[in-house]
Amino acid sequence: MGIMDFFFSKMIDRRIANFQNDLIKKHIAEVENIYTQMRGWRHDYHSHIQTMKAHRALNENEKIDEYLENLETDLTRIDTLIKSGNVSVDAILNSKLSLANAHEITVNAKAVVPKKLSVSEIDLCIIIGNLLDNAIEACLRINNPEERFIRCYMDIKRDNLYISVTNTSGGRTVKESGRYFSAKGEGHGLGLARVDKVVEKYDGYIKRSDEEGAFSSEIMLPFR
Repeated sequence: MGIMDFFFSKMIDRRIANFQNDLIKKHIAEVENIYTQMRGWRHDYHSHIQTMKAHRALNENEKIDEYLENLETDLTRIDTLIKSGNVSVDAILNSKLSLANAHEITVNAKAVVPKKLSVSEIDLCIIIGNLLDNAIEACLRINNPEERFIRCYMDIKRDNLYISVTNTSGGRTVKESGRYFSAKGEGHGLGLARVDKVVEKYDGYIKRSDEEGAFSSEIMLPFR
């Protein structure tokens, strides 16, 4: 390796490391936002009970029904979407899928994951975070919210952690030299490259497919 190649490699490593750190901070902020909303709802729980008791004392059953309907809607916005069995996976998935719901994207998600994985939390954050970030961005290029859709599935298959993300998209994904790139800038291209690096690190398998109106990624990560 020549001197220029060495410095270029180091520069890429630094950019990836910086991007990874920014990504982790972003996920932490998203999860903290969910927890803040949950704490706020719990704090108001007593007030909600007192309000409904007051309506009941006045036989205002219709107002109680309306109040409960509003509470259910409010709680749905912060409710946990996924309970996979793995806290780290839940934190990553729920932060992203809550964001998708906020953008009027229909979500179909299922995850069954053991408590302990050979894949590190950071690497899971990189893979799941980037796949869902790109899926959300692709959906947002579709003007009609009814056409926005993300399907996310995680499970254990033949001693492998299987991850699948499929989304509708507003156009075909950019592909150069056999590789797919996000259509939304340099940082997002780094994200996809980082996913490939993590999969390679675990001697895993990744398959991406781009059909008219939909894009999907499938990943298999073997247990050590």
